[in-house]
Amino acid sequence: MTTTNTFLFKNANLLDPLEKDLLEGRDILVEGGVVREVSDKPLQSKAARVIDVKGKTVMPGLIDLHVHVIAVELNLSRQVHMPNVLITLRSVPMLRGMLRRGFTTVRDAGGAGFAFKQAVDAGLAQGPRLFVSGRALSQTGGHGDMRGRSDFLDPAATCSTCVRVGALARVVDGVDAVRRAVREELQMGADQIKIMASGGVASPTDPVGAFGYSEDEIRAIVEEAAGRGTYVMAHAYTAAAIARAVRCGVRTIEHGNLVDAPTAALMAELGAYAVPTLVTYDALANEGESFGLPKESVAKVADVREAGLRSLEIYRKAGVKMGFGSDLLGESQRLQSDEFRLRADVLSPAEAIASATVVGAEVLGMADRLGRLVPGALADLLVVDGNPLRDVECLLGQGERIPLVMKEGVVQFDELG
Repeated sequence: MTTTNTFLFKNANLLDPLEKDLLEGRDILVEGGVVREVSDKPLQSKAARVIDVKGKTVMPGLIDLHVHVIAVELNLSRQVHMPNVLITLRSVPMLRGMLRRGFTTVRDAGGAGFAFKQAVDAGLAQGPRLFVSGRALSQTGGHGDMRGRSDFLDPAATCSTCVRVGALARVVDGVDAVRRAVREELQMGADQIKIMASGGVASPTDPVGAFGYSEDEIRAIVEEAAGRGTYVMAHAYTAAAIARAVRCGVRTIEHGNLVDAPTAALMAELGAYAVPTLVTYDALANEGESFGLPKESVAKVADVREAGLRSLEIYRKAGVKMGFGSDLLGESQRLQSDEFRLRADVLSPAEAIASATVVGAEVLGMADRLGRLVPGALADLLVVDGNPLRDVECLLGQGERIPLVMKEGVVQFDELG
C-alpha cells in the first residue's frame, strides 16, 4: 500500500457508467484523496506519480450493497457460538479479499458493527469502505432467529445486551421493543437498519414464504430510522412480503427473487430499490452442504434459485433500479464477482456495472462522491485489463485482471510493475 498523495493517470480508457462506450485518451489527476481533474487533453503535475495506463480501462471502484463481513461459516447457527476473537480475526482476510476484487465500498447487511469501520479506517485491517447495519432485526422464529426447534427457548440465547460477534441478527418483538432496538443500533454506529420482512434460506425454522414483522412494527422501524436521517433495508423474497415492506417505507429490498410485475411496479412508483443476490444461491446449491449448511436450508435454496434471473427481467421492465449484492457466506465469499457473470445472462454489461457503481452510490446517499470518476469524487479507482463494457469476464475471479486498486486516493494493490 502506498500513501503518495498525488497521481496522474495518463492515456486512460475511462469507463463512465453513464456513457455507453469507453472514453478514450483521458488523463485523470488524483490529489488529496479525490479526483481533481479529468481531461481529454494532456495534464501536467510536477508533484504527481505518473502512471501510464494506455490500453487499459480505468473505472470507478465497485460497490457491493449486500455483504456479511462476519459470516465466516455457511452454517450461521454454528458460528453464533464461536469465540468473538476467532470470528473477528477470520473476517480480516475476507475484508482484504473484497478490496482485492475491486470492491472499494461495501454495505454490510447484518453483523458488522462500528468497530469494523474503525479497524479499517485506522489501518488495522485492509478492506473496503464500510456502511454497517449493526445487527439485523428479526422477529421470534424469523430469518434472524438461529435457534433450532425446541420445547424451550432460552431467552439468554438472544439477549440484546450480549455481544456475540458471530450473530448477524438480534431477536426483538413488538412496536416499543423494535423502536428501542433501532435506537440502540443507531447509537452503536449503524449507518442503516436491516430487518427481516420474510422467511429465508439460511435460517432453520422459517419458511421462505413466511411474513416477517407486522406492518405496525415495520412502520415504527422506518420512522425511527428516518428520524435519524437514514433508511431501512429489508430481507424479503415473496411479492406479498415485498409489497408490505415498501408500503411501510422500506427503501431497499434485499434478494426479492419471488417478485411479480404488480409488486415491481409498486416499487418503482415508491422509489424503492432492489438488491438481487443471485450468486449466493449458486454457491449454496453447489457447495453449501459440503461447507456445513444444514439440510433444511439446502432444501429451501431450490425454491428461490431459479426465480432469481426472472426477477431481473421483472425489475428492469418495471423500471426498478437494481443495486449489486452478493450475500455470500464463509468459504463461498471468494465468488463475490461471479454476480456479474450471472447478471450478464439477463442484463447488458453496462447495466450490471451500473448496479455496482452509480446505483450503489445512490442507495448509499453518495451519488456525488462515489460511482463515477469526475472532479470532486472520492478517488476510488480501478485499472482493468480489458473492457468490462464488452465482457464482464475481466472483473471476475480474485482481481487477477485488476492490477491496480485505489481507495480514496491510496493505492491498495499495485501490480502494474
